[in-house]
Amino acid sequence: MSRKDWKNIFILLGSLSEKHKDVLISLVGLSVFTAVRPFITVVLTGMLVDAVYAGVDSGLLLRYVAVGVTGTFLMQAAEGVLVMFFNRKLEYMQEIQGQPLNRKSMAMDYEYLENVDVHETRQRLERLGGWSLMARVLSVVNKILREGVTVIAAVFVVVPMFIRGSHSLSHGFVGSWLMSVLLLAAVLLLIMVEFRFGNYFNKKMADARKEMSGQEARYKYYLEILSGCERQKDLRTCKQQKLYEREFEDIARGIKKTIDRIAGFTVRDAFTQQSVSAFSGFLVYVFAGLLACAGLISIGGVVTYAASILLFTESVGKLVYQLSWLGGNAGLAKDYIDYMGLPQRKHEGTIPVEKRRDDRFSVEFSHVSFKYPGSEKYVIRDLNLQFEIGEKMAIVGRNGSGKTTFIKLLCRLYDVTEGSIKVNGIDIRKYDYAQYCDLFAVVFQDFQVFDFPLGENVAAGGEVDEERAVDALERAGVGERYHTLPGGLSTCIGKEFEESGVTFSGGEKQKIAIARAIYKNTPFVIMDEPTAALDPESECEVYAGFDKMVGKKTAIYISHRLASCRFCQDILVFDEGKVVQRGRHEELERQEGLYKELWNAQAQYYA
Repeated sequence: MSRKDWKNIFILLGSLSEKHKDVLISLVGLSVFTAVRPFITVVLTGMLVDAVYAGVDSGLLLRYVAVGVTGTFLMQAAEGVLVMFFNRKLEYMQEIQGQPLNRKSMAMDYEYLENVDVHETRQRLERLGGWSLMARVLSVVNKILREGVTVIAAVFVVVPMFIRGSHSLSHGFVGSWLMSVLLLAAVLLLIMVEFRFGNYFNKKMADARKEMSGQEARYKYYLEILSGCERQKDLRTCKQQKLYEREFEDIARGIKKTIDRIAGFTVRDAFTQQSVSAFSGFLVYVFAGLLACAGLISIGGVVTYAASILLFTESVGKLVYQLSWLGGNAGLAKDYIDYMGLPQRKHEGTIPVEKRRDDRFSVEFSHVSFKYPGSEKYVIRDLNLQFEIGEKMAIVGRNGSGKTTFIKLLCRLYDVTEGSIKVNGIDIRKYDYAQYCDLFAVVFQDFQVFDFPLGENVAAGGEVDEERAVDALERAGVGERYHTLPGGLSTCIGKEFEESGVTFSGGEKQKIAIARAIYKNTPFVIMDEPTAALDPESECEVYAGFDKMVGKKTAIYISHRLASCRFCQDILVFDEGKVVQRGRHEELERQEGLYKELWNAQAQYYA
């Protein structure tokens, strides 16, 4: 692992310690108790063997046993309490593992949500288990600390053997420090071999899991196609069953091969660890046996020292494995740190939005130009316009002319590249952002209606004003359907969470989205193709009741269908990021220009 990898791990632990210091304290205590406890048994066993061999009285033996059992019991009790606490915390963290990422997603600048690199980072975190990264790192750190303490404890027990053995050997058994040095060198060599193999196998397994995460994403995608009714319409009418079945089976076979590879690496890694441990144990017992035969250590010492060295070698192997795991997941930690560390670039204003009883607001675009981050192409070019509250404004133009970008800038999803947007004469960047957002109710073309109760969808929250919600549904044209629902506003939309939920059509969902905008009761109502999912009769109903829906509010309406804009007092015609025409339908229809061109192109389809 590089220094940057370690830095990312420590950043993760640091962010955890800010809110959960008790977890880190319990982690250290648990690691120490778990590591030290086996040495009580090891040392006590050696002492008992020597005591029996020396023929000491039974009282002393019982005292040895009592001390060992009491110490082991106390440590096991403390360890048990810490294990329960630590495991509960891990389970809790796994349950809430997505919260930090979700909070970041909701709070980050909108431009990041449309950034491909940021989106791919988020996808990697979801596919590779990054949502449980904190819990997994904690679990591994616990194991690293435990094995590290075991290694240290083993050294304190084993070092006297080398010192005694080396001192005695220098008096003529084999000569000088040769045997002890050779044993130490052999053990270290075996540990290095295990380290290299462990790193190799862990890297291979990490690569295989990364590959499998992509396969599983495709598998899940195809599974949703095959299990859902909406997508199967195209699948059946285009006779694509065999194509999808073949793709599905290919992915399943690919996943099986990857799982087999991971299993193979796991078996080979385990075989290497066991082989190193067994051979190290053989060398240790041979060395300890030679010392015992020479009368340099006691029989109990053989047991104590040999068991300690075995614990040492096993712990080093496990330590290497856990460190390798951290190295294999360092990229995931970097993704998490990078994602959570995305800076806020949008200026945070502080001026409160003026509270006006008459809801009179003026909007001015002054020499506004805009290009998306990372692009050199201007989507909006030197835009200048003004409008007042209470106007019904339509925005039309070809695809890519800047209509939706205009709305994004007005709602301050993005800040302008050049120029300024002012509301009541103040640059919108100076307003408190949350208060500024309260000025707008928006129905986007890709609106979202969630599988929550109807009332919560309309109110966009848990607290529902029933009278306002029903009024909004009535004004949006879905009141008749509402009165047929058995649970009223408590009726769940869809059956994802409630079997008693009700399925709504696409047009009904769009009306519910419109009702949500009405319920919000803001000075500005913005609708992006609000009738795209409606049949002609429902569309006509919406147009006829548009004034009733929005009242005296400013309504900005984006549409590709020019006939639907006739009820608006003001029509803006966008082309290549500029407003090339502006006026009422009757005026624009008579003028030579883009509006007339688009109108004539569509007129043949109007009845």
